[in-house]
Amino acid sequence: MSFDQTIKGSRKFRPVQLHLRTPVPSDIEIAQEAHLKPIAEVAYEVGLLNSELVMHGEFKAKVSLSVLERLKDVPNGKYIDVTAITPTPLGEGKSTTMVGLSQALGAHLGKHVFTCIRQPSQGPTFGIKGGAAGGGYSQVVPMEDFNLHLTGDIHAITAANNLLAAAIDARIYHEARQADDEKLFNALCPPDKQGNRRFSPSMKRRLQKLGIEKTDPNELTAEERKRFARLDIDPASITWRRVIDTNDRFLREVEIGLGPEEQMPRRTGFDITVASEIMAILALTSDLTDMRERMGKIVIGTSRLGEAVTAEDLGVAGAITVLMREAILPTLMQTLEGTPVFVHAGPFANIAHGQSSIIADKIALKLADYVVTESGFGADIGMEKFFDIKCRYSGLIPNVVVLVATVRALKMHGGGPKVVAGKPLAPAYTDENLDLLRAGLGNLQHHIRNARRFGIPVVVAVNSFHTDTPAEVELVRQAAVEAGAEDAVVATHWSAGGAGAIQLAEAVVKAAEKPSHFQFLYPLDIPIKDKIEIICKEIYGADGVEYLPEAEAKIELYTRLGFDNLPLCMAKTHLSLSHLPELKGVPKGFVIPVRDIRASVGAGFLYPLLGEMRTMPGLPTRPVFYDVDLDLETDRVLGLF
Repeated sequence: MSFDQTIKGSRKFRPVQLHLRTPVPSDIEIAQEAHLKPIAEVAYEVGLLNSELVMHGEFKAKVSLSVLERLKDVPNGKYIDVTAITPTPLGEGKSTTMVGLSQALGAHLGKHVFTCIRQPSQGPTFGIKGGAAGGGYSQVVPMEDFNLHLTGDIHAITAANNLLAAAIDARIYHEARQADDEKLFNALCPPDKQGNRRFSPSMKRRLQKLGIEKTDPNELTAEERKRFARLDIDPASITWRRVIDTNDRFLREVEIGLGPEEQMPRRTGFDITVASEIMAILALTSDLTDMRERMGKIVIGTSRLGEAVTAEDLGVAGAITVLMREAILPTLMQTLEGTPVFVHAGPFANIAHGQSSIIADKIALKLADYVVTESGFGADIGMEKFFDIKCRYSGLIPNVVVLVATVRALKMHGGGPKVVAGKPLAPAYTDENLDLLRAGLGNLQHHIRNARRFGIPVVVAVNSFHTDTPAEVELVRQAAVEAGAEDAVVATHWSAGGAGAIQLAEAVVKAAEKPSHFQFLYPLDIPIKDKIEIICKEIYGADGVEYLPEAEAKIELYTRLGFDNLPLCMAKTHLSLSHLPELKGVPKGFVIPVRDIRASVGAGFLYPLLGEMRTMPGLPTRPVFYDVDLDLETDRVLGLF
């Protein structure tokens, strides 16, 4: 291989020196004061070619998928998943820990490292938090770009999702207005100026589905024309909803079709964009061809005869793929210390898949010796989906799980007092309280055992606060090792950058050398209910599961349609191991209600809704957007966090 074709370690990495301040400034202040390397330099250091970059300004670039073919013979690096205990309002710092760990590996231990992080939604950015790129001296930069639009991937998902939604209602409308099957067929396949008819590529795929081998529209019989042209969608069966990337609770349930020309009212609603199946497809696809196939398989509902209706049937699968053709490319950025980062796919593992993309991970694994990625929310949600969904479709085997915890969050799981935004923390969280901490350690141990259930070594990262005492930290370490963790290491990366995570990085490197005995939680060829109950009982600790009538009907439908062999993407509150957010620690004696199940066939999973889980968040009384503004003299964003 030539110099330009060899990769790992062939090009010198230049770390960026941090200038630490005490007290630690706000995230956005740190980000705006940071020295950034030109993204072309970051790309060069990791072994990317100029021809593989699509530049988006000086500090961002999309990376061509052609790099996978060029590096197909390069062995993969070690694969590390960062997850956490059950989240609390106190925050665990999972994204910050992931970035700090990467900075420690790359800028301090001299390892070739790549971070793969999810792109944040603007809904919570303007609603409940900012700085989803990490925090303190462990961030992805430019921070404003990261949190605001980035390269437009989420906008592309919104457009593609809503084009499909419009196609559904337009088709119902036109079929209702045209009772004559021949006229409907002629409208779908009109002759051109020369009098010739043709089928579009998507139409040809529908013909194949129907078992019709003819390619000339004029050769179809009257019966074949009817089967081809009339989808006869049952409006009551439609599961495809419109999306918007804003927290807007008033869009959860809406009525459409009330215009004077339409007069076809139908109840539906909006989800947040990152909960769209198209986001999940982006995260789980392997290339453009695979994405096109997955788009065609999207099931939007059924016909009145009970047959699945797909995006391919509607003729829109090709168009929505076109809208996504640049979004499939991961975005290259950097950390505060200059280590490389891929940003791709979306968050919200409690209501969606919530993982960085397979594509980004695969490219990174060819370019680096260590790839650090993140699964959303607590290990019961994000990590389980990472293993049972993402690893199934990627074929990648993780080497280490890093489980993030804080002393104060564990105290809340032990029964600590309620935390109220804007008010000082209760002394229970800032003073040594071993009894309260001891009562909450069960949550940490539960998640460790879950990770070990998959056969993966676990390292606990104790994201440290200055109020933590040595006795409290030691208690956490003992509990972690007792539950099967390789080690539990204090990290101060928020205030010290990568230097504060060196011990954590060393523990991860050591654990990554140990053999993993990875196994999935459940096989795919068992009934839907069996899969649900395995997850609920073994991962959440539930006593049982109950199925509401809508869920029972969907299980029967999806089994009949042949979707019962898909993995499950459970939609559950992230604030508890149970379905009830107020139950902290390790709840016992609860039964999980499954109220509905959706089919994300294009993405490749079923989507049970547990309890009152919402797929569209709402805004609080005082959203973060109050603080966000623009400095008109410097053109800098203010108040993002």
